[in-house]
Amino acid sequence: MTIIDQITDHAHGRKRLPNRRAATSFNVEHNGIRYAATYARFADGGVGELFISTNKAGSSLDECVRDSGVATSLALQHGCSLDTLRGAVLRHADGSPATALAAAIDEVARILEEPDAAEDE
Repeated sequence: MTIIDQITDHAHGRKRLPNRRAATSFNVEHNGIRYAATYARFADGGVGELFISTNKAGSSLDECVRDSGVATSLALQHGCSLDTLRGAVLRHADGSPATALAAAIDEVARILEEPDAAEDE
């Protein structure tokens, strides 16, 4: 990261992850479609990025979920918590995820709630 990147990020309040970092990948299914997702954490344990994609590269759905992952990652890096995002994403009346992003965020939260989640990274 250049000094310009550091100054720009500091001025805008962005907390960056290191270029080399551990990440956890998982699959999630939503509405009969399988998605691959990956998340990484800051040194303090907070989630700092979440990427999601389909197995149909170049499709409109893949482009939408990939963009949603980038936007989610930027929100996390600008101080929005995973819990806040979890409450903000679309849900059905029964509380189940209405989107693939919501399903992926729920899965990250579930993984992090596991007793040994901190030891896996």
